[in-house]
Formats: sequence, C-alpha cells, structure tokens
Amino acid sequence: MPHRERERDFSTRADLVPARRVARSSRSLLLTAGFEDVSVDVHTGIFTGATMLSPLAGLVEAAHSRGAVSREHADRWIAEQRARAEDDRLFLALPILVTTGTNPH
Repeated sequence: MPHRERERDFSTRADLVPARRVARSSRSLLLTAGFEDVSVDVHTGIFTGATMLSPLAGLVEAAHSRGAVSREHADRWIAEQRARAEDDRLFLALPILVTTGTNPH
C-alpha cells in the first residue's frame, strides 16, 4: 500500500475516535483546573506478530461500517496486515500519555 494511502487510512480511522485530541490537552486541562506539579509521561507499548491483528482489524471494520472506507479496501488492508503478521513483520507502537498533578485543595 502506498505511503499516502496508509496516511489517509490512518487519518480516516483516527477521525472515528471520540475526543481523540484530549490526551494532547490533558496537561493544559489540569493546569486550568488548578492542579499543581502537572507532568506528562509517555508509555509506549510495542506489539509485533499477530498480537494486535484483531484490534487493528476492528479499527478498519469500524471505519467501513461508518462509510469511511469501502469493503474492498477494508478487506485488502486486513489481508495485508494478516500477511505481515504471518511473516512476523507486523509492528505497532502504541503511545499512552499519562498526565498527573497535585490537587492543592
């Protein structure tokens, strides 16, 4: 799959996530709410092989069910990911932001 097509697919699926930008705003939200000593840490999960194949397929199925991608496109993408998993070439880095702060009250 060409690079631009992958980028478009990712953006299409990301649009299906409710409040997907809230993690980027979490520090500011805590500061605005009066928290002190606010910090943000990132924890990145690395997944290879077939471990995340089912959740990835679920993302593209959700995109298809909302009309964001065609059935043919979803099937082709899932087949590509399955082939990567079978060849131990599937790689997913999943960053999780953890925001903490102290409530002064």
